[in-house]
Amino acid sequence: MKMSWEPITLDLVRPFNIAHGVSLARHNVFVRIEGGLGEAAAVSYHDETQAGIMAYLSGVDMDRHIDPFRVDDILADLPTGSMAARAAIDMALLDCCGQLMERPLYDVFGLDPARCPETSFTIAIDTPEAMAQVAASCGRPILKLKLGDEQDEARVRSVRAASNAVIRVDVNGAWSRDRARAMLPALAEFGVELVEQPLPVGDLDGLRELMQASKRPLIFADESIRTSADIHAHAGLVDGIVIKLAKCGGMREALRQIELARTLDMAVMLGCMIESSVAVTAAAHLAPLAQYVDLDGPLLIQNDPMRGVLYDGAKLRLPTGAGLGLTEPQFT
Repeated sequence: MKMSWEPITLDLVRPFNIAHGVSLARHNVFVRIEGGLGEAAAVSYHDETQAGIMAYLSGVDMDRHIDPFRVDDILADLPTGSMAARAAIDMALLDCCGQLMERPLYDVFGLDPARCPETSFTIAIDTPEAMAQVAASCGRPILKLKLGDEQDEARVRSVRAASNAVIRVDVNGAWSRDRARAMLPALAEFGVELVEQPLPVGDLDGLRELMQASKRPLIFADESIRTSADIHAHAGLVDGIVIKLAKCGGMREALRQIELARTLDMAVMLGCMIESSVAVTAAAHLAPLAQYVDLDGPLLIQNDPMRGVLYDGAKLRLPTGAGLGLTEPQFT
C-alpha cells in the first residue's frame, strides 16, 4: 500500500489560551493511505511536533503491507514513537476499509449515530468578562471553560451569570491540591457538571482525596490517561476518563479503552485536540459509545480543509458517506 503525508496549518478563530500556553494556529499532518485519510495532531505538551510526526512517518514501511483490513497487524508492525502519527495511520486505514465496504464506519462498528451525546463548546482562558461575553453570544447549550489561575472562580461566576448552559471546566492539571480543595465546592455551587484534570499528572493520592469531597462536580482524568494501564491505575480515583485518538493511538485502541472503562465502572468522555474535521469526524464515529463528548475542534478553526461531522447546535450530525464520509468543502 502507498502512504503519503502533508503538513497542514489550522488557523484558530480566536487565540486559544489554556494552562499549557496560548496558540494562534496548530500545525498538524494529514496522512493518506490508498484513498483513506487520517490526521495527526501536533500537541506540544504531548511532545508532538509537526516535524517529529513527519519524521516518524518517513520511517514507516507501508509498502510491505497489501491488505488494509489487516489493521491490527499493520499497527502492531509500526515503530514505537509518535502516538499522533499512529492515530493518523489508524484513521486512514479504517477510512480506506469503510470505503471498500461502502459503509460508514459507525455502521461497520454496529453503532447508531443518533445515539451521539451532545458536544460541549470550549471557551479558552480569558478575563471573566470576555469569557462571559463568549458564553452569552455563542448560543451553545454545553460550555467547557478552560481554567488555571487565581481568577478561576470569578470566571465561572461571570459565565454562570451570563448563560444558563451546562458548564464543564478543564484545568489541564494546573491546580494544587489546596487550590482544588477550595474550588470544588465553589464549582458545585455554580452547578458545574464536571471538572477535567484538576491536578497534575501522577497525583493519584490527590485525586483519591478530592473524590472524598462531600460537595463537588464529577472528576475526570484527561492528560493522565494515555494507555490501558493508566485507566487501571485511576479506577476508583476519578468518576470518568477522557479518551482522545491522538493520545491513545487511534480508533482501534480507543474502542479497547472504552470497553475497559466500562468494565471498571468509569464514565467516558470522547474528546479531541485542536483538529480539523478529519480527526474529529473519526472520533465522532465512536461517539455513540461515550456518555460525554467534547468534539468541537472544527468550530474553533477558520480554515477547515475537509467537511465531515456537522453541528446542529450541540448535536453531532455524522456523514452518511462510506468510511469517515469526508468531502472537500464547496466554496462559492
